[in-house]
Amino acid sequence: MHFTLRSSRFRQLAASVAVAVLALPALAQDTKIKFQLDWRFEGPSALFLVARSKGYFAQEKLDVTIDAGNGSGNAVNRVASGTYDMGFADLAALMEFTANNPSAPGKPVGVMMVYNDTPAAVLALKKSGIRSPADLKGRKLGAPVFDAGRRAWPILARSNGLDPAAAAWTSMEPALRETMLVRGDVDAITGFTFTSLLNLNARGIKDEDVVVLPYPKYGVRLYGNAIIASDALVKQKPEAVKGFLRAFAKAARDVMANPEAAIKSVKERDGLIDEKLELRRLKLAIATAIATPSAKAEGFGQVSAPRLSLMASQVSDVYATKTRVDPKTVWVSTFLPSAAELNVFPK
Repeated sequence: MHFTLRSSRFRQLAASVAVAVLALPALAQDTKIKFQLDWRFEGPSALFLVARSKGYFAQEKLDVTIDAGNGSGNAVNRVASGTYDMGFADLAALMEFTANNPSAPGKPVGVMMVYNDTPAAVLALKKSGIRSPADLKGRKLGAPVFDAGRRAWPILARSNGLDPAAAAWTSMEPALRETMLVRGDVDAITGFTFTSLLNLNARGIKDEDVVVLPYPKYGVRLYGNAIIASDALVKQKPEAVKGFLRAFAKAARDVMANPEAAIKSVKERDGLIDEKLELRRLKLAIATAIATPSAKAEGFGQVSAPRLSLMASQVSDVYATKTRVDPKTVWVSTFLPSAAELNVFPK
């Protein structure tokens, strides 16, 4: 009897220990986050890939999966549908989705600005004689129908005293955009500077033979790409959102300080990339969209309320949204890291 009692207690103790051991992995399990890029694995994606390769996400107890994308609109839709928890998308695309789906539950929100200035630009060959937006009157412009620069063309035109209808548009697939410019099928194109300029280089056109008209230089104050988060993640796992942004800010500091080292993370993810080309793309993105004077004035990751309201109004008008864009429904700043953690620009 005494032996049986002791055996019973031993079995109970063993069972309790087994349950505790089995529970340990669940308690220590990292939060999984599926992240959708706006485009392929190129130079600028180093901002996210460095955070993963250096273990910054892991330090925040996050298990982050980063996938390539095929446009900001798709990134917004996939986060909205719950297929992805977070993404990287043009803020204008997020505004358009929100205003066109006012009754949709769980719309994504922007939580951190990355491209403080839109990278959109008009590019033309110097031999065309185009030197300023005024020279685009009566010209033939080309871009995919979903291109950010094309969609914001009315803002650029009106900011420079032009009737948006003063230029005719030709549509094409993204892969044909620069080819059609080189062939003379169109007089100018719209695209991201760090994409279209390098694509023209790949087609034998030198920098000195290209005219670049950046939208921010000619009065367009639109924000570019931001990190967005799903409604479910924001409400159910706010600490995970904060941890993601802390890790990202730490990686951004590394990328700004040493782009050459950062591009290795992109090569690790896609071994077929041209490191030299993607390093140049990354540096162009930093110079034209990330470490800009306005970004330094407003603070990395942050937005200016008056500027955000202006953009909301412009997107409502130009995109002809079903309802007016309410800036309060597309942006949440409460998840941002501290000012010290956001100090990512080299001195």
